[in-house]
Amino acid sequence: MNDNLLIIAAFALYLGLMMYIGIYYYRKANTLGDYILGGRQLGPWITSMSAEASDMSGWMLMGLPGFAYSVGLPAIWIAIGLAGGTWLNWIFVSKRLRNYTEVSNDSLTLPDFLKNRFHSKSDAVPVISAIFILIFFLIYTSSGFVAGGRLFTTIFHIDYVTSLLITAGVVIFYTFLGGFHAVAWTDFIQGLMMFFTILIVPITAALALGGPVDTYTLIQSNFTQGLSLFEPSTSTFTTIIAVISSLGWGLGYFGQPHILVRFMAISDAKELKKATNIAMTWVLISLTAAVLVGLVGRVFLQEPLIGAEAETVFLVMTDQLFTQFIAGVIYSSVLAAIMSTSSAQLLVTASAISQDLYKNIFRKRASDKELVLISRLTVLVVAAIALIIALNPESYILMMVAYAWAGFGAAFGPAILISLIWRRMTYRGCIAGILVGGITVLVWKQFAWFGLYEIVPGFLLSSLAIYIVSLLDAPPTQNVLDDFDKAKKLHIL
Repeated sequence: MNDNLLIIAAFALYLGLMMYIGIYYYRKANTLGDYILGGRQLGPWITSMSAEASDMSGWMLMGLPGFAYSVGLPAIWIAIGLAGGTWLNWIFVSKRLRNYTEVSNDSLTLPDFLKNRFHSKSDAVPVISAIFILIFFLIYTSSGFVAGGRLFTTIFHIDYVTSLLITAGVVIFYTFLGGFHAVAWTDFIQGLMMFFTILIVPITAALALGGPVDTYTLIQSNFTQGLSLFEPSTSTFTTIIAVISSLGWGLGYFGQPHILVRFMAISDAKELKKATNIAMTWVLISLTAAVLVGLVGRVFLQEPLIGAEAETVFLVMTDQLFTQFIAGVIYSSVLAAIMSTSSAQLLVTASAISQDLYKNIFRKRASDKELVLISRLTVLVVAAIALIIALNPESYILMMVAYAWAGFGAAFGPAILISLIWRRMTYRGCIAGILVGGITVLVWKQFAWFGLYEIVPGFLLSSLAIYIVSLLDAPPTQNVLDDFDKAKKLHIL
């Protein structure tokens, strides 16, 4: 009982701080711009840590280590794809998107930007985008709730549904109240927690096994196949497909609304260089450590983890390595990872529904106060639906994230990337790209042709659709071209 009280105390301290931040920023979120983008006032540290914490959710502490625990080093290909995608996103997208969204009528959301960028009066892009955002974020948010349910069930052995409700309750609380500022600041704290805990667990376990050399020797003798970069039992074709699919995760970054919105919120685009360096340091170290958790956990744990239980390797190692209060702090970092992404996803979904659907279709003259209310109500509704989807405790976190990641990467990635670098792109081309990318992922997932990760064909076909339709369409108007040149000049400066 005392042990549980120490863990509960650590959780209480963490959750209390998160809720305080939500309450603190409640009165500061008076306008839709405050609620969705924090008034574009973030500094480089908050921007970088918020972007990476909202990116690397519970799957980094549970899904990826679980995959490495099961297959070994082949999991590193996902990490390489993610690290490469992160770098390309910060280098090629962050500054361009920050400047272009401000030039394009100070756009608050990605669908809003894609409409304003082409000076279109049509609501096609905002409506289509909002639908895809709702579909894929329901799956993504559900994966976070599954991770939270598994967290509390593993630690306290309480009912899975009760665990889901606890996780969702805290996330909803500060997202509902504080909006973007609350989410950004909690992400900063959560990002620091995730970074240190993902390092301390494999390092401590390796020391307990006698040090790095002894640990490697144990892995070499007890998990030999895990040290191969390729799964030894597969054919050459299957191996190539597996590597392409894993590296394909990197394509997803160009279309993740909850990450891209961080670029839009920084106070000064000149600070993005510093933010990039911070973010890349965090990502490279954290992803490497996540794979090491799985490898070291394979030889550290005496009892094997079967099936979906493999995704609890980080939690089980923590329980065996640390005192209960320290373990409680580390468990809190897992909850931090879950909450940072789930809250960001809820906020983006809320902004898509309020700004891109409600305002464009139902209430074009809606006040900021009314739109903030609609955003907050959307948070409640979306979270409730995500909870229903998360009710299956056997769901694999990494598989759920992969599906949603592919959906956003293919639907929005080419549209965002090409809109920032190609002057000739048209509004019809943008619509075609979003539709082709999103539908390809939905269809490809059902048939899983060749075993290829659906983001790869989705991204390629979406890019092709944008290029072909834009060339067949009439050239952009002079106003559109002037905005492009203005944004490009800001990027160069």
